[in-house]
Amino acid sequence: MANIALTVLDEYVANRPGGPSTSPDRRRTRLRRGDPNIRLVRYADDFLVLVAGTREHCEVLREEVAAVLAPMGMRLSMEKTRITHINEGLDFLGWRIQRHRKRGTDRHYVYTYPAKKSVRTVARKIKTACRTDVNQPLPALLRQLNPMLRGWCAYFRPGVSSATFQFLRQLVWEQAIRWIRRKHRRITWKDLRRRYCNGGWWPATEEITLFNPAKVRTTRYRYRGAVIPSPWPTMG
Repeated sequence: MANIALTVLDEYVANRPGGPSTSPDRRRTRLRRGDPNIRLVRYADDFLVLVAGTREHCEVLREEVAAVLAPMGMRLSMEKTRITHINEGLDFLGWRIQRHRKRGTDRHYVYTYPAKKSVRTVARKIKTACRTDVNQPLPALLRQLNPMLRGWCAYFRPGVSSATFQFLRQLVWEQAIRWIRRKHRRITWKDLRRRYCNGGWWPATEEITLFNPAKVRTTRYRYRGAVIPSPWPTMG
C-alpha cells in the first residue's frame, strides 16, 4: 500500500525542476545559479530526498513533500524526519551512510556500513539464543545461530562491513563457548575442544559448523544512477 500511495511522490520529484529527468548540463547550470537539484531514494514507506543545495532548500522541500503527501492521507513523521548533512551522516534501512576523509589522503568519500542499532539488534539476538536451554545439543543451537548470522551478513555484505563482521565473529564465539561451559560446568578446555570444536577452537560437530562472519567477503554495489530502469524520468 505504501508503494502505491507514494507513487505521487515519485511523480512529483521526477517532474520537479532539478529532478532526475533534468539533463546533466541543466543540473550544473542550476547549481551555478544557486538552485537545488534533488534525487529520491525510496523503499516502501522509507525514503530519502537527496538535495544538492542549502539547508534552506531542504526546509522548503520538506514542506513541499508534506503537501504532496497530504491528499493521500499521509503525513511526515516528525520523530523520524530530519535534515542532515552527509558529513554528519544518517541511518537508512539499517545502514549508516556518511562521508569521511579516506585515511592517509585528503579525499572524502561516502561510506556505507552497518548502523550501530543494527549491530546491537543482532548482538542481542545472538546473546538471547545462547542464554536459553543449555539442555539441547550443540547442533540445535548452531541451527538457530547460523541462519541468523548468514542472513545478516548477506544483507550487509555490500558495504564497509569487515570490521563489524570481525566483531560478530568474536561475539558469537564467546557466546557459544559460554553456552557450552554452562552446559558442562566442570569441563576442561581440552575436553571442550575435543568434544565441541573437533580439536580446534571453533564450535563444530560432524554435521554442522558455527557460521563464521569473518569469512564473509564484502563487495561494493556499482553506481548505476539514472541507468536503473524507471518509468518516472520519461514522464512529462
